[in-house]
Amino acid sequence: MSDQNPFEAMMKMGQDWAKSMNVDLEAFTPKGFENLWPTMPKETMEMFFGKGVNPDGLDAKTRLLLTLAGLTVLGAQAEAQIRLTVRHLTEAGATKQEIAETIAQMGMFGGVPAMNKAMQLANEVLEKDETA
Repeated sequence: MSDQNPFEAMMKMGQDWAKSMNVDLEAFTPKGFENLWPTMPKETMEMFFGKGVNPDGLDAKTRLLLTLAGLTVLGAQAEAQIRLTVRHLTEAGATKQEIAETIAQMGMFGGVPAMNKAMQLANEVLEKDETA
């Protein structure tokens, strides 16, 4: 019988398999992963996320603000998803003030560390948009 933890053995086997498939995966980092997806045009977001789905329902910008709130209240751990959501929010017409207020409101529910992390991630996107 082996003294090795079965979970560690399974993880090592998976890592070895990934390396054999692509040696570059050894140095893979998810930072910047959201850059693999383009920003959807405002009209496309509205069609799939907003009034195109339910003419009497929420618009795409409101739905994306709710998504940002949810990602923040969960601890702002999904960094790529937060950056991608903020990028789509600016395309959907959200102002910096609306984005900041949404994140700040979640500080009451998810805690100040989550709020600070989400605000930092949002600022990275917004500052990058200003220089582009």
